[in-house]
Amino acid sequence: MINKKQLKVDPIKNGTVIDHISAGKALQVADILNLKQTDNLMMIGVNLSSKKMGRKDIIKIENRALTADEVNSIALISPNATLTIIEDYQVVKKEKITLPEEIKSHIICPNPNCVTNIESVETRFAVANENPVEVQCAYCEKKYPIEDVKFRF
Repeated sequence: MINKKQLKVDPIKNGTVIDHISAGKALQVADILNLKQTDNLMMIGVNLSSKKMGRKDIIKIENRALTADEVNSIALISPNATLTIIEDYQVVKKEKITLPEEIKSHIICPNPNCVTNIESVETRFAVANENPVEVQCAYCEKKYPIEDVKFRF
C-alpha cells in the first residue's frame, strides 16, 4: 500500500483564489496585489504539481476582492490563470482570466525618454503579442516583453 502525503490547506470563508498561475510567477502576482501590506489570511503555493500544467502556483486571499486593474495585470503575467470567488465557503464564481486589449495607468514605460516619464501623463499600453506577452506604449510606440515593465499600484 502506497502512503501518499498531501499538503492540507484550510478553505477560506470569503475571498479570492487565483489558481493556475504560471509556475514561479506567484510572488510577482503577490507584489502586484501588494500582499506584503495586508493583514488578511493568505496562502501562496509555488511550483505545485498540476495534472493540467505540470507545475503551477496558487494564491488564496481571505476577505479580498480584486479590482479590474489587478485582474488585468495578473492576465499579463499569467494569461492562463483562473479566478475563483468564494462566499461562505462556496464557489460563487469561477472564470479564466483573459488578456485585456489595453492597460491604463498601472504600467510604467521602461523608455526614460517617453513622455509618460517626463510629464504627468497617464500611461496606456496595448497588448501587442499574446504568446509571449508583449505590450506597446501608446506614446513612444515601443514594444516590451511583459518581463521588462514595472507595475504601479
